[in-house]
Amino acid sequence: MVDIVTDASVKPASHPKPLRVGLDIGSTTVKAVVLDQSDSLGDTLFSDYRRHHANVRATVAGLLVDIHKKLVDLGRGDEPIRLSITGSGGLALADNLHVPFIQEVIAETEAIDKEYPQADVIIELGGEDAKITYLKPTPEQSMNGSCAGGTGAFIDQMSTLLDTDAAGLNEMAKSYENLYPIASRCGVFAKTDLQPLINDGAAKPDLAASIFTAVATQTIAGLASGRPIHGTVIFLGGPLFFFKGLQKRFQETLGLDDEHAHFPALAPYAIAAGAAEYAGTTSKTYTVSSGSQKYCKDCTASKKRKKSAPNTEYLKGHYDYIRVNVPKGEREKIKAYAESQGMSVNKLLLTALEEYQKNHPKPNE
Repeated sequence: MVDIVTDASVKPASHPKPLRVGLDIGSTTVKAVVLDQSDSLGDTLFSDYRRHHANVRATVAGLLVDIHKKLVDLGRGDEPIRLSITGSGGLALADNLHVPFIQEVIAETEAIDKEYPQADVIIELGGEDAKITYLKPTPEQSMNGSCAGGTGAFIDQMSTLLDTDAAGLNEMAKSYENLYPIASRCGVFAKTDLQPLINDGAAKPDLAASIFTAVATQTIAGLASGRPIHGTVIFLGGPLFFFKGLQKRFQETLGLDDEHAHFPALAPYAIAAGAAEYAGTTSKTYTVSSGSQKYCKDCTASKKRKKSAPNTEYLKGHYDYIRVNVPKGEREKIKAYAESQGMSVNKLLLTALEEYQKNHPKPNE
């Protein structure tokens, strides 16, 4: 285990720039980058990408352990570091650790501006969110709402329908021949489109490629809102790095050649790298050293704390109660699907109803 300790008394490092650490804490993963003298994404001392399974603190603690081991191996384990945190799940942890926080879009643009000054647009897919950032003339970002349709979580869910995982889906898509229209705005409607095709015996490679096409179409149509995407486009995030089939669908959908479509080797870590660059501008220094297990115990203890029950009187005064019967055995499947989307069952059903109403308006509307 490691401790992070603010230390203003440490001796200055022998290098012109201090070691800089950036942590990007997302909805499903934590990414870490350690920069030395160079800001280049290709010159990192350490980079890693891990799923946190809703246990962010323990995952961050594990990453810090490995960062410390790497620095020790390099003979630099006692050097002070500068640290900053970014990401949708990072603000609370940054406050708790008294570590500087940088907004995600700023970290992203910082990293990409230095690495790809010619870039016009950034498209990023995360575990439960998707973003398009137009860089010129000034950065402007569009992000999906509360639904995780068309993101990494959506790909995971669709993979289970084809009895595989996301990596298997990517392999299947390599040999597709036909594409089918599939909705990706919501997993409920995507399943409605996909299940009949499965029942009719559609080839799995065709279905896999169709799922990736749905993700590309949803991201472009839903977030660009008609604004053209052209010039040099940088693709970031785990799904757009690990799945070559998804890369191909985005590139073909946008009509981009290899000169204008860039999938950086450190695409999953680019935002963490931006946070590391920002850390170099801050004044606080920290030591990361072997220490007690207290932090790890706090992490696991917080996960075990039970949520307090909602106030019954409040629920009665603000909500109506509707009972829904489902076929035997479906309740647990629905619950598991809701959890995979980061929702309660109640939220899932309300979201599905809202989407259905939007897509099937009354005749007079």
